[in-house]
Parts: sequence; C-alpha cells; structure tokens
Amino acid sequence: QVQPVESGGGLVQAGGSLRLSCAASGRSFSRYAMGWFRQAPGKEREFVVAISWSGGYTYYADSVKGRFTISRDNAKNTVYLQMNSLKPEDTAVYYCAADPRSWTMVVTTKTFESWGQGTQVTVSS
Repeated sequence: QVQPVESGGGLVQAGGSLRLSCAASGRSFSRYAMGWFRQAPGKEREFVVAISWSGGYTYYADSVKGRFTISRDNAKNTVYLQMNSLKPEDTAVYYCAADPRSWTMVVTTKTFESWGQGTQVTVSS
C-alpha cells in the first residue's frame, strides 16, 4: 500500500502561486493513480485533480482547469500540484490520495484508497 505525505502549503496573496508536493512511501507507487482533493472550512471535501500511474492521463475539476497542473515523478515517488493564479476561494486543506485501480474507475468514482494528512493553503485577498 502507498501512503501519501503532503508538503508545500502556506499563505499566498491572490494571484500568486504555490507548488504542493506529495511524497508517497511504498514500492508500488508507479502503479497507483494519484489525486488531490481539498476541503474548505464548513464545506465538503471536493475533488481537484487526478493523474494516472504513468502520468499520461489527467483529469481536472472545472474550478481549477487552466490554473492548476498536476505532474508526477515515479523515480522520486512524488506527485506535484502547481497552483497558479490562486484565488481566495482556493483556500482549503489540500489532501493527496492514492489508488491502485484502473484509471476509468478512479475518475468515475473519485474514491481513493490511501490519504495523506493534508496541508493548509490560504489565499489572501
């Protein structure tokens, strides 16, 4: 099983950028789809983006399309989330997640097997 650990959160002004990292333990990392979710205060956790095990496929929520970019480095067991043009409404705890199932299943269900503890992203206006 792969266990994700997020880092890179912080405070940034609106219009700024942040890059989140997710380092995952486990020898099977390259066979896992990875995703990012976020949860704002008082709101449900929402899907942000996912990337296939090879990195060849990505799937973005409409709210972040064109501003966020997911990538992965299987040699480093790490997934990245580059966040540009940040808005106050992007403020949330961001969670990294991993799942070994097929890409179709992952993007259809948006359910993941393993979760990190989360990292706080705060965007000031």
